[in-house]
Amino acid sequence: MTYRLAADAVLVLHLAFILFVLAGGLPVLRWPRVAFAHLPAAAWGIHIELSGGLCPLTPLENTLRARAGQAGYEGSFIEHYLLPVIYPDGLTRELQLALAGTVVVVNVAVYSWVLWRRGKAPSR
Repeated sequence: MTYRLAADAVLVLHLAFILFVLAGGLPVLRWPRVAFAHLPAAAWGIHIELSGGLCPLTPLENTLRARAGQAGYEGSFIEHYLLPVIYPDGLTRELQLALAGTVVVVNVAVYSWVLWRRGKAPSR
């Protein structure tokens, strides 16, 4: 039971990290220091997608599931949990590149907005 709960916690952490990679620039509008955590996280997410690599949380979850007597899964977190919902045909290299491009575009837009707002703010 403990390993299963740990695997589920890793699953939730993994999803939260992906959401932070994609939209973590938005809190920067209110709390600029969040950028110090978000920019490296976004860079890591982009790297994993562009390289076709596997996030270390995926094998950790699989190991915990195996110790709990459950079956692990092949491929990445996105391929196993998110693609069946969003893209039923599976993860392709082209899709990974599109996902990385989405992360880049969203974050460039958010940080451009942050910098634009900072330039428009009255000087103190």
